[in-house]
Amino acid sequence: MKAARNQPSPPKSKVAADRDQLMATYLPHVKRIVNRMAIHLPATVDIEDLYNVGVIGLIQAIDRFDPGRNNKFITYATHRIRGAVLSELRSRDFLSRSNRRKIREMDNTYALLEQRLGRDVEAHELAEAMQIDLDELDKIKGLSSISFISFEEMGYSESNDKGRLIKYLADDGMDALSLTNLNELKAAMTKAIEQLPEKEKLVLSLYYFDELNMKETGKVLNVTESRVSQIHSQAVIHLRNKLRREKVIEN
Repeated sequence: MKAARNQPSPPKSKVAADRDQLMATYLPHVKRIVNRMAIHLPATVDIEDLYNVGVIGLIQAIDRFDPGRNNKFITYATHRIRGAVLSELRSRDFLSRSNRRKIREMDNTYALLEQRLGRDVEAHELAEAMQIDLDELDKIKGLSSISFISFEEMGYSESNDKGRLIKYLADDGMDALSLTNLNELKAAMTKAIEQLPEKEKLVLSLYYFDELNMKETGKVLNVTESRVSQIHSQAVIHLRNKLRREKVIEN
């Protein structure tokens, strides 16, 4: 161990070259993450701005990544990039308290209608029950898909609590209680996904794990892109409602 610590640092030119190589390798990943998130955003949002923010997240990931933590760089970089973009969107009020209330109202209304009808709820039925038009419903669904669960739903209502959570996601360092909460969320999420209808599970798997876009997912399932979007929205609503019933996230 002592000998390893006493080894000379790599030349600055090599460090810079490695950094440049990582940037070149993962810049397309930034674009992919931003484009996937942008699907659900209004046309007024400047995607180039979000891309620049994502690049800053990648630079932070390269500068702060510690390979000694036994964590894959791509996993760490994805957290940093997505976190940077979400922070930017929150600063623009897209994920404001008012919008979270709308998402919660949509979730609750969907759950009540589903229970009453005994089947999947059609978009026009949900919009009618919420007394909004289909365009407004689509906006709310889009917002709900940007981030499955907000900090507040996880019980992190104070800024210092959210700061600790962000530190964990960014640096893999957190107090035992908060780490336990996140592990519980992960276990509950896994269980909730297993309970979803087969088609919803497949859409989530193709979209989030295989990283196909909505159009590509539709081709695999032999359905339209709009149908994939509908199934995805239903899956997100079902997941959040299941996690609320399990008291994993707050009502």
